[in-house]
Amino acid sequence: MTETAQQETVEEIDLTAANRVIDKYIDMHGSLMPVLQGIQEEYGYIPEETVHLTAERLNVYASQIYGVLTFYAQFHLEPRGKYIVRVCMGTACHVKGAGRIAETLRERLGIIHAETTEDLKFTAEYVACIGACGMAPVIMVNDGTYGSLTVQKMGDVIKKYQAMD
Repeated sequence: MTETAQQETVEEIDLTAANRVIDKYIDMHGSLMPVLQGIQEEYGYIPEETVHLTAERLNVYASQIYGVLTFYAQFHLEPRGKYIVRVCMGTACHVKGAGRIAETLRERLGIIHAETTEDLKFTAEYVACIGACGMAPVIMVNDGTYGSLTVQKMGDVIKKYQAMD
């Protein structure tokens, strides 16, 4: 999420980007999904104001849009962090200490599953499987994968991302 999008979460949302996305798909049949994906790409989540704008411009009920948003896990109704920390909780990771890794995340950042730090820098997600069982326990930070984690290594990963920006 851009810094501008993060600042807008406290202030009024600028709907220019949402209107641009809607304009791109307005004449396309079945445009709701690409519109919502585009809006989320622009803002990092789906602000409530954009739901009402989309409903009006696409001539659908806001309740239909909320039905889509709550059905698909890809959509988020709250601002998320710049760094999404996915902690694998699959069997191999669980056996090799994923619980300790999640606890380290909580201790260092004060967040658990589906929570975001107040500064919008980190969001935690506990996921069923990352698909890197041979490297258990594993986390992903955005597109980066970190395996064979220990509490110390987890702390080092967190420090690395805290130091960025």
